[in-house]
Amino acid sequence: MSESAESVDLIKLPVSKLTLGMFVSAIDKNDQGRLAIANAGQIKHKDAILKLTKNGIKYVWVDTERSAEHCGFKRKASNDSQVKKPIVTREKQQEQAQVILTEAKDLIRKVLSETFEGKAIEVAPFEALADSMIESVLLDEDALKCMSALRTKDAYLLEHSVNVAFLLVTFGKYLKLDRSMLREMAVGGILHDIGKIKVDNKVLHKPGKLTPEEFEHMKLHQVYALEIMSETKGLSQISKDVCLMHHEKLDGRGYPRRLKGDEIPLHGRMSCIVDIFDALTATRCYKEAMSPAAAFKILLSLTPFHLDQQLVYDFIRCIGVYPVGSLVELSDGRVGIVWASKDRDALHPIVKCFYSLKAKRYTEVVMVDLLKSELHIERGVSPSSLDIDPTPFY
Repeated sequence: MSESAESVDLIKLPVSKLTLGMFVSAIDKNDQGRLAIANAGQIKHKDAILKLTKNGIKYVWVDTERSAEHCGFKRKASNDSQVKKPIVTREKQQEQAQVILTEAKDLIRKVLSETFEGKAIEVAPFEALADSMIESVLLDEDALKCMSALRTKDAYLLEHSVNVAFLLVTFGKYLKLDRSMLREMAVGGILHDIGKIKVDNKVLHKPGKLTPEEFEHMKLHQVYALEIMSETKGLSQISKDVCLMHHEKLDGRGYPRRLKGDEIPLHGRMSCIVDIFDALTATRCYKEAMSPAAAFKILLSLTPFHLDQQLVYDFIRCIGVYPVGSLVELSDGRVGIVWASKDRDALHPIVKCFYSLKAKRYTEVVMVDLLKSELHIERGVSPSSLDIDPTPFY
């Protein structure tokens, strides 16, 4: 690349300022100047940034023209017109969301194994993962919602931890909490069930109601979490609170500390709501998934003694009566996935229809914009109530 081109397109940035989508062309070393790198390209994963840091690289050169649009760099004007913004499709956004969710589950699986062996948790990879999650939510939370709606009951512990973190980021964004708070809550969400690694598997995966003795054993996962948190260096108090408060109740009857009222801070109260909602809407070895609408009713029934009533209402408004990724039945009998809700009222999302309840068969896949249609949503549908697999249509 010529000097003139470099001066126009390349900027020098500290590694700490890198974000997903930036195109790294070269690294900067004080003793050797600018060094081109063979694997130049856009940053797809936070692991790439961590690797630069571990290798002692403090500054890199970023190609602003080849970086993603959401990175915020100004584009050059062409000779006769302004450069058009590239169109980022939902498919591309969902691909990126899927990468983040897969990375999250892989990281949690690794840490669960290491924790079981008595190794201390390293916080940095979780912070990097939290940053990726936040950036994805800020770019298009609908794409991440659709991907997180795909569940497998055998991977519940992994998916529940990722979903709790994602829901905390989404809820926190809705409440206009600052980015550092979102990051710390996300880390806490990812780690919130870490104590279950020491719970007896027969109790953890029992396909039925726990006995009083088994429930007392299950509650020990928070005692184990206290031990693990105390040995984890660099973990913020907010992250610890999210992990250690999601079973507390406003009336003081929760565990492990029986905290009451104002002793439970905002982020602790949020974690209680999010944890219950995701557990209710997941398929488990002993129960089928509940529709979001049914889960909302249970959340409201738990106020004001267990959950914060105002926060529950805020959460319902944040997620929407028919959340993106959930299944709904339209007034013509078709079933579809709530596909997009951004800048819309709760009752008029875009629905991706693929099945007819009346005809009991799959139909042509059609996007129905309820703002432009006479159809309306009849009801929310839980996947377990249908004898079909919606997974291929996400």
